Amino acid sequence: MGKASLAERLGYGPRDRLLIVNCDDLGSSHGANVATYRAMVYGVATSATLMVPCPWAREAARLFQGFSIGVHLTLTCEYPGYRWRGLTKGDSLHDEEGFLPSTTEAALRQLTPADARAECCAQIETALSWGIDVTHLDAHMNVMQARSDLSDIYLDLAEEFRLPVRMLPPGHAEKSEFQGRQRAERQRVLFNEHSIYPWPRRTKDVFFEEIAKLPPGVSEIFAHPVLDGEELRAYDTDNADIRVHDAACLTDPAVAALLDEHGIKRISFRALRELQRAG
Repeated sequence: MGKASLAERLGYGPRDRLLIVNCDDLGSSHGANVATYRAMVYGVATSATLMVPCPWAREAARLFQGFSIGVHLTLTCEYPGYRWRGLTKGDSLHDEEGFLPSTTEAALRQLTPADARAECCAQIETALSWGIDVTHLDAHMNVMQARSDLSDIYLDLAEEFRLPVRMLPPGHAEKSEFQGRQRAERQRVLFNEHSIYPWPRRTKDVFFEEIAKLPPGVSEIFAHPVLDGEELRAYDTDNADIRVHDAACLTDPAVAALLDEHGIKRISFRALRELQRAG
């Protein structure tokens, strides 16, 4: 008999198609918190990831007690008029104004491994101190999966805190993810086997294009829901429409019906975490 698949280890059949629907950027604004809450309570979302350094993260921690919430490891601050700082004081974490770098490229040019590790560890520990039952890790703007030494830290922290991680699809991290999948398996860190990467396409269109051909096993799709309004339009002048669309998409009955029609079983990262911790 061959090795059991991840789906089988989770208690499903070998041909079952399991889907995690994750809301990124929780805590980035009040509108993101409300839209994510609606997506998880009334819609198809099953998990979310918190941007701990952001001003609205503390509200999110109170609102999402008991939910499947991960940490969206945040080492950038991309909005010109809305900035935040890291939790730690490492020189390589901050730009000339004292904020986190504005782009992935800027972060990758200046980040030292020691500063990145300290900051990411502080973000995880802060979320835990707020009472969040942290279920997984992923990387805001892909920083922690875009350089080999940072990818090592990403997996080391996942192993240390006994958490699964998001793995990006091939082509979204350099050098085939630096063999991240193989290293994760060696370190017994679980991850989604497949990934649907919508941004910047319309997420509802992506659902209807991709769900019918979803392979067996554990897949993840992620979105960035935010309520429309002055708050969102003030800080995200480039991609507000995508975020508003995502908020509508994740609570659209047609999307829920699509998943049911194709027999897609929705799970959260908590299921992977519990399996990982069970050894």
